[in-house]
Amino acid sequence: MREIESREMTASDKLEPSYQQRVESLRKTKREHTQIKLKQRGYFDIDDHGYIPWSEPIPFETKSNHPSGGCYGARCIGENFRAWLEVHPVYIHPMSALAGAWVTGPPGVGGWKPEDRPTHLQALHQKYNILYTGIGAMNHLGPDMRIGLELGWGGLLSKIRRYRKWNRPTDTSFYDGEEAFVLGMQTWIQRHVTHAEEMALMESNPVIRDNLLAIREMNDWLVQGPPRTLREACQFLAWFQSVDRMWAAGGALSQLDELLRPYYEADKAAGPIEDEEVIWYIASLLFNDTHYSQIGGPAPDGRDVTSHLSFLILEAVHRLKIPANIAVRVHDGLDPNLLRKSVEYLFADGTGVCYSCSTGLDEGYAKNGIPIQLARQRAKVGCNWTALPGIEYCLQDVTRLCLVTPFLHAFNDVTSDRAIPRTIESLWERYCHHLGVSVDTIKQGFDWHMVHQAENSPEIVLNLFCHGPIERGLDVAAGGVDIYNLTCDGVGLATVADSLAAIEQRVVREKRLTWEELAEYLATDFRDAEHVRLMLKNIPRFGTGGSRADWWAKRVSDLFTHLVRGTPTPDGFNVIPGLFSHGIVAQLGQNVGATPNGRHAHAPISHSANPDPGFMPGGGAAPTAKASSVAAVQPGWGNSAPLQLDFDTHLAEEQGGIEAIESLIRTHNAQGGTLININVISKEQILEAHADPGRYPDLVVRVTGYSAYFATLSPKYRQQIVDRILSKP
Repeated sequence: MREIESREMTASDKLEPSYQQRVESLRKTKREHTQIKLKQRGYFDIDDHGYIPWSEPIPFETKSNHPSGGCYGARCIGENFRAWLEVHPVYIHPMSALAGAWVTGPPGVGGWKPEDRPTHLQALHQKYNILYTGIGAMNHLGPDMRIGLELGWGGLLSKIRRYRKWNRPTDTSFYDGEEAFVLGMQTWIQRHVTHAEEMALMESNPVIRDNLLAIREMNDWLVQGPPRTLREACQFLAWFQSVDRMWAAGGALSQLDELLRPYYEADKAAGPIEDEEVIWYIASLLFNDTHYSQIGGPAPDGRDVTSHLSFLILEAVHRLKIPANIAVRVHDGLDPNLLRKSVEYLFADGTGVCYSCSTGLDEGYAKNGIPIQLARQRAKVGCNWTALPGIEYCLQDVTRLCLVTPFLHAFNDVTSDRAIPRTIESLWERYCHHLGVSVDTIKQGFDWHMVHQAENSPEIVLNLFCHGPIERGLDVAAGGVDIYNLTCDGVGLATVADSLAAIEQRVVREKRLTWEELAEYLATDFRDAEHVRLMLKNIPRFGTGGSRADWWAKRVSDLFTHLVRGTPTPDGFNVIPGLFSHGIVAQLGQNVGATPNGRHAHAPISHSANPDPGFMPGGGAAPTAKASSVAAVQPGWGNSAPLQLDFDTHLAEEQGGIEAIESLIRTHNAQGGTLININVISKEQILEAHADPGRYPDLVVRVTGYSAYFATLSPKYRQQIVDRILSKP
């Protein structure tokens, strides 16, 4: 790590580096860090977290409170977290406006005690291919960062002590753990103050020395005090990002432009501050980590919140050109200049922001009994999800229900049980049964999670940034907040819809195959029967518009939505359905045999709510058709079913370029869509990068709801993106 810092310092050869040169230095370091990470740990199929590669041992030993050797519960976790922060490495990039970065979380801390694990559900999880159960999941709720910005770490510590004294709990472990954690944070920040001073003493370049001294002074204040300036606010958020990542890889931030706007306006009022300097602050924050946040969007009364700072954040994303997870919140009143500029940068950079659609999200969420004014306050703070900041426990993006495995169980029932008529109606009836069991299993798991989570792995970080946990002395999973809407995402919609349509057309109507013959072909994975596989595949598929596969997709989505949203969990928690896969389609597909849509055994299943690549013969009008098909299958309760668009650069220009994509975004929002992820990359470049990732170390792609360096993804993961771009969807 010391070698990395010495390379960074070569930038100090420039006597007066401009703000843009500082941003370029950050990008260069990010590339160097990424190469080291690849060598240290190999490919990583997740968003490019801002952690710093570190090879030196860190002197830390977990102090257990359980016979298993683990560390569970608020007090033990807080004390261990404090000890970890007291020895965690310090890091300051001399060209950054901010101090700090994370290396890894405290080892051996958290998780679940063996006796609390849901062994009673394991058989059903295995039968229905439920790999992401949601049980024990962490961090997937939205913080209200205004709490921290208003109080600072010292104010948070005083709040903890005040409410412990006020509530006088018999068991003080919750408050003890939170207090220990904040004390650890203050120590870690103070250690950076010392480090900044030491670096300044060694620095010969006066401009960089002054920057290090400014970092020292700023953080000396932030040990106790709340942020007073825009730079201090960015620094506070950077500390939050680092420690939030340490605790089970949290990634939610908030409405970034509105969070920072008061500080920006105060700085402007106090004296001139250049846009270039502000862009440097934001770029430094983005360099620190890839936390999720949004810009633009509606205020509670529906007016647009876009400000000049929204554009500066967008500009920082464009200038830095590293993975970033910023969303533009699309609504009817969105500043058209912000939308236009964001799309221009998609064409310039190949990817950029994603588009979180308010019509489907806000109106859908309001159907859960939430006032529309409150629904509009949900921020896009995750890969596919939104949350009310600081008042909602939603457990988003951690539960995946495979729609395909219950379908194959249903098909096997029909083809193996002589008592069941071999009809499409019987197949659907059995599918309803198996999908219902699968959904019920998820709901039982949610209840188990809600009973046991707080006593095992409390939200030691996010409790501080929510309204209620400190005031009540309760973890967010144990009644600390007021609103509980859990979520469940279905995966594999197109695989099921196309399979049902293939059976209906080739077996039922055309009688080209019998049920028994199809069962045999699936059992042998179409061995010596490529013509049969292609016959099943080459039907009007989901996405073509007006096909039976489109009809089946809507029916499957409606069934899944009804099963998830129609009844609460046994303990009464509301569950909101979505259709999102992240990158789990290959992992789920490994456990799934051949399917009647012509998919081979163990191949990936379909992605989110999207048609499979190549769904449209010839590719004509495919982006519009794809967007319409995804809009048609939205579950409609405020959880997302994203639209993934991967344009070849030349094709995008031919189909209308920037104006066409702008129109598509607006139309999808009007249709009730919820999220749009876009890449604009040439086929030649993506093929070259896939063959030799080292040739394109800076190529950033939007994988699903997150961005990543293409070179860091495994070959199988990269293939998913290549298939999307090379096909003619």
